[in-house]
Amino acid sequence: MSSQSLKVVVIGGGAAGFFGAIACAKTHPHTQVTLLEAGREPLAKVRISGGGRCNVTHACFEPALLVQNYPRGGKALRGAFTRFQCRDTVAWFEGRGVQLKTEDDGRMFPVTDDSATIVECLMRAAHGAGVEFRNGSQVSSIYHSPSPSFKIELKSGETVTCDRLLLATGSNPMGYKWAKNLGHQIESPVPSLFTFNVRDERLKELGGVSVANARVRLPAAKLEQTGPVLVTHWGLSGPAVLKLSAWGARFLHECRYQTSLQINWLPQYKEEELRQMLLLVKSQLPRRAISTSCPVPIPRRLWERLIDAAGIDNEKRWAELPNKSLNELIQQLIQGKYEITGKGIFKEEFVTCGGVSLKEIDFKTMESRHCSGLYFAGEILDIDGVTGGFNFQSAWTTGWIAGQAMGNTQSPNP
Repeated sequence: MSSQSLKVVVIGGGAAGFFGAIACAKTHPHTQVTLLEAGREPLAKVRISGGGRCNVTHACFEPALLVQNYPRGGKALRGAFTRFQCRDTVAWFEGRGVQLKTEDDGRMFPVTDDSATIVECLMRAAHGAGVEFRNGSQVSSIYHSPSPSFKIELKSGETVTCDRLLLATGSNPMGYKWAKNLGHQIESPVPSLFTFNVRDERLKELGGVSVANARVRLPAAKLEQTGPVLVTHWGLSGPAVLKLSAWGARFLHECRYQTSLQINWLPQYKEEELRQMLLLVKSQLPRRAISTSCPVPIPRRLWERLIDAAGIDNEKRWAELPNKSLNELIQQLIQGKYEITGKGIFKEEFVTCGGVSLKEIDFKTMESRHCSGLYFAGEILDIDGVTGGFNFQSAWTTGWIAGQAMGNTQSPNP
């Protein structure tokens, strides 16, 4: 098959689809690449991600460390990241005039703080590479045949044919349906990266209060995460909670988002260290009211609620604190038990745990092991990362690898 006659279709105009289309058209300039997007607006998720700033990637440039940020898919991505990782993403955008900056937590954004910068860059790159972009093209069904390899029926009644097909439909249920019809196993999709609904007097009216370093734990799943925790009007959010929701996505789904959560507001202290610190305060400031003299690095309003939860009177002084109350206060500070009653949302990223089974994909090419000429990239795969630019990075990586492979004139996998 000559490259001039090779037709490639990409279904899905998101990050992975665009990157795959650009990589294919750029690497194999005589290949005819068409990108089909159901919506009227391409790159919709890119536009709204990161609060409209677009968290492009993360400043983690070592593949062995990078894969540790993927609750599902890390092992499969290990080799892929040696070919295209965060450093390559930075270089790709900078090579097209888009400078990225690194924030204190490692997240990388365009220096403009505007996702439109990324969208416009991808659109220019696609146009420059000769990708034919067709928005408003809703696919109704896909058929695999000997020649051409694929027939794609659109809801308009039109049929599009191609030799190679890339499915980059994200978490769209239709994408899973087409993949299944083409012989693939789908790991049941469930939400990942979400906040916790917690109704508890200790947190009531504390919306906006945050603790820079806390440990949240799901005892029943033996999972925990440490990092910033934010109290919201519905419960708990912040990086530690979001990461815990990602690693515990299946467990939380199975228990219908109702389970116990343990919070250590002071993970930097061992229990005995904390006890000695509080006893020292008791001896040095005996006349001070406990409620107004918080000796640990948590917000005063939270301190007051935990004192109350420990059964300590608001007016009680340190000298009057009995050992039993001291023990209860320590428990509230480092082993408080809270009940998750439901799942909230995380507006900046909507990520799904589940998708096309990874054992059915050749990660050297992103080609299906079951269906010749079929490729996958992005969130349609059973890959998901924690918050911080990792989900976009897996989209760039898998899209790039698929794009490099799709234009090869050699026969695809048998």
